[in-house]
Amino acid sequence: MSSIRSGARISCVAIIGAVIAGCGGGQNMAALVPAVAFLSPSQAQTIALGQAVHLQWATDNVTSCVASTATAAAGDFTGAQPAAGSAVIAPTAVGTFSYALSCTGPHGSAVGKSMAVTVNPSILSTLSVTKIATIGSTIDPIEHGGNPYGLAIASATAGLVMAGDLIVCNFNDGATNTQGLGTTVIGLHPAAGSTPYRIAQSASLQGCNAVTALADGGIAAAAWTANANPLIASSGAVSDPFSVGIGGFDRPWGEVYVPATAQNGPAIYFSNFAGSIHRISLDNDVQTTSTEIVKGFCTSGAPGAIFAPSGLTYDALVDTLYVVDTSSNSVVAIADVSSIGADGIVVNGQCASVGSPPTPAPTFAGPSAASARVIAHGGGFIAPISAALLSNGDLVVGNGDINISTGQMANLLFEISPVLSGGFVGEPVQLDTSGTPGALFGIATAVDGSGNQLIYFNDDNTNTVMLLTK
Repeated sequence: MSSIRSGARISCVAIIGAVIAGCGGGQNMAALVPAVAFLSPSQAQTIALGQAVHLQWATDNVTSCVASTATAAAGDFTGAQPAAGSAVIAPTAVGTFSYALSCTGPHGSAVGKSMAVTVNPSILSTLSVTKIATIGSTIDPIEHGGNPYGLAIASATAGLVMAGDLIVCNFNDGATNTQGLGTTVIGLHPAAGSTPYRIAQSASLQGCNAVTALADGGIAAAAWTANANPLIASSGAVSDPFSVGIGGFDRPWGEVYVPATAQNGPAIYFSNFAGSIHRISLDNDVQTTSTEIVKGFCTSGAPGAIFAPSGLTYDALVDTLYVVDTSSNSVVAIADVSSIGADGIVVNGQCASVGSPPTPAPTFAGPSAASARVIAHGGGFIAPISAALLSNGDLVVGNGDINISTGQMANLLFEISPVLSGGFVGEPVQLDTSGTPGALFGIATAVDGSGNQLIYFNDDNTNTVMLLTK
C-alpha cells in the first residue's frame, strides 16, 4: 500500500456496522477506509489525437485495484493495476475522457476518477490543402540544378542565411537534369513569392539529398554521389572535415543535427546506403569521435529509386531518433540514442527480398536492441522517404512513391504517433494533386507566433518549396 496523504486527507468518519473506539482513542478504524486518488493529470487538460495521457495514482488501505474507462476510445486502461503506479495511455479517437480505478481493501472499497482529458483532432487533419502556398522556386539561379531533396530551416543568422530561412539542396544538375549529379544548395526566405539565392555549389555536394542546420549557422549535408558529408560554412565555403571509422561513408542518404544538452555535446547523425547509421560527435563544428551505432537496414536501387534508411528526425525531449525505413515501409524509433555505443543495434531486415521491396518489418538485436522499435508499418506507405517532427511530438512522413501501383494515390503525407498503437493517426493528406507520383522529399516544420503548425515541403514535380497551414 502507498500513502496518498500528500495529496488527500482521510477524515475520521463513522463506519456503519463497524465498532470503533472513537477518534480520540483506541484504533481509528476510519483511518483504514480505502482511498484512491489520481495525482496526474492534476487538472483538466487538452491534447491532440496521437498524443498520450500520463496517469499517476496512489492509494491507501487497498489490496487490489482494477482500471476502467467509459469507452474503449479513451485508450487501453483496463484490468488489474498496482496500488500505486503510472501509465501512458493513447486515446484512439477525439472526445472527452476520464479514467477510473476501483480498489478494495480489508475495510471496504473506493473509486478514484481522473480529471477530464479532451482529445482534439490530429494536427495534420486541421491543416488545409486548399491553402497550400508556394514559397518559391528551388532552381539554382546560376547553375539551374533542380529536383529538390533536402530541406531544413536555418537556426541562426550567419553570413548568407537568416534564421528561419529555408535551406534546400538539389539532387539534379542543371546541364543534364540527371538524378544524383546536383551540386547546389539554395536558400529561400520563408514567405510566399520568395526568390532563391545561392548558398553553395561544390563537387563535394554532388548528389546532395539531405541537409541539416547547425547551431552556429553552418549546414551539414549528405552527398550520395560524392560519398561525403560536407560542411557548408556561413560564408558558403564548402569543406570535407568529417571522417568515419567502422563502415565509413557509403553513399550518405539521411542527415540530422542534434544540439548539445547538459549531458551530451552536439552531434550529426547520418544514414548510409550500406544500411548503417552513424553519430559524428562534435566540439562546435569540429569532429571529436565517429561511431556506427546501427547496422543492417535493407537497401537497394539507384538514384531515382533508392530504398534505404532516410528521413532522420530527432526529438530532443525524449532523446529519440526516428528513421524512415523505405525498404520495409516502416518508421523506426531509436530511444536514448545519445547513449548507444558502437553497433549497439543490429537490424534484422530480412533482406532476401531486397531486390523487390517491400521487405518485412525489421526486428532488432545487439546490446541496445531494446531501444529500437517499429512504430508504423505498412498502411498507406509506398516507399516512405521523408519526415519531420510536429509540435506535439508526432511525425509527418511523406511517401516517395517508388513502385507505385495502379489505383494507389500518390504524394500522401501521414501523421505518425510514437505512442498510438499502429502509429497511423487519422487520414493521410494528398499534397501534390498532379497525378505524377514522387513529389514529396524534403519536409521541415515550424510553429508561427500564434502557435500554429507550419509544414514546408519540397514538391519535386514543380521544383518548389510549398507551405501547408490551417
